[in-house]
Amino acid sequence: MAHFDTSGLQPAQDRLTAEGIDVVRLGYADLIGADRGRDVLVNRFARTVGSGVAFCRSVYGTTPRGGVVDIEGGLSDGLPDIQAFPDIATLLPVPWEPGVAHCIADLYNPDGSPSQESPRYVLRQICEQYAELGLTPIVGPELEFYILEQADESPSGWKRYGEGTGNVYTSGLKGDPQNVLLNSLRLLGNYGLEVISANHEFSSGQFEINLWHGEALDAADRAHRFKSAVKELARQLGHLATFMPKPFNDEGGSGYHLHFSIWSEDQRALFDGPDDPHGLSELARHAVGGILEHAPALAAVSNPTINSYKRFGPDTLAPWLIDWGMDNRSAMVRIPPERGSASRMELRLGDASANSYLAIAGMLGAALLGIRNKTEPPEPLVGYGYDVTKSAKLPTSLGAALDALEADSEFADLLGRPLVEAFVTYKRDEIERFSSWITDWEFHEYTYHI
Repeated sequence: MAHFDTSGLQPAQDRLTAEGIDVVRLGYADLIGADRGRDVLVNRFARTVGSGVAFCRSVYGTTPRGGVVDIEGGLSDGLPDIQAFPDIATLLPVPWEPGVAHCIADLYNPDGSPSQESPRYVLRQICEQYAELGLTPIVGPELEFYILEQADESPSGWKRYGEGTGNVYTSGLKGDPQNVLLNSLRLLGNYGLEVISANHEFSSGQFEINLWHGEALDAADRAHRFKSAVKELARQLGHLATFMPKPFNDEGGSGYHLHFSIWSEDQRALFDGPDDPHGLSELARHAVGGILEHAPALAAVSNPTINSYKRFGPDTLAPWLIDWGMDNRSAMVRIPPERGSASRMELRLGDASANSYLAIAGMLGAALLGIRNKTEPPEPLVGYGYDVTKSAKLPTSLGAALDALEADSEFADLLGRPLVEAFVTYKRDEIERFSSWITDWEFHEYTYHI
């Protein structure tokens, strides 16, 4: 049995009751970042969760279509349990569900050891390695997504919401005729997620909401909750919100950009380097160098679906090459122009399908290796960022990215072998299932003439 401090449970239960909360939704992120959870009645909350709430371990490996992938400690071992314990510090009322609060859970094995496949555990471990060096990683997530509305005439049953051309960076009813974005922004702002702004993105029905920066684990918690919340708010309107990387052939993909800096224990911005030609410290250069060096492996957790690699390519505003540049949005790592306390990098590699905990853990892990190894990056990109003669290409498929992850032992060891093995097993199954599935492209390509 995991050791768990139960002293805060009864005060939390009493506070929730006083606030009119009668249900706590205890949730955690699985391998793909879906929120798996259970609703617990508040009048029995302290008693119910004090010794952990049991979940089947194989839920980590449940596919979007409901199949169970045989990860280590899963199906072949008889589908054993893991225990979920609430992190009371994450308890928040849900503004759009009266009487409901959400709480993030930490996961343990029945013998009391942490569940090392837990994405939140993986990120926490990497943050602790930064703390041992007196460093605090700060992350600001930016997520893009599409909102779809039902359409009987569409083969998929869905079409882009608010169809219209050229609505990039517009606000109001022009690109959001039902004020879905505006209303979501207000509700999310009351959910403790520290959302700060929202806009219509490049494509019809595509939007972006930015979250305020914060310590890495807190940023990942908020980003994880954000994705689930956006989906729930869309469902209330009969819409579908999707973080699929590239849901349409004729429109752009959805990115997951991460702004990243490191601060000292005495609250100094350690990426700032006033004496450097680019205004970056040695620590910042080494962090960039580590991310570039481990980019192929990092792609596996930042771009974790088969569909992810259809978002990449020249002139897509998604990176295609392993490079970095000064305020250059065609580079994989962009250095925004601000310096001083705002010195940071923007990793533009990830797409919206990424598990927030793993995407952030992967970025921090690669940067940490660069800092430890004093990895110097090449000269920054100047100009057009899609010239393959200047930089190496990123992996062009999920399979290639998984190969890179398995081959990069230094990076895989830092994430933890239990997580990497479970993740690779899960994703190889995805590739195998896709390879035998007949797509609509094949039907349209072959049936008429062949």
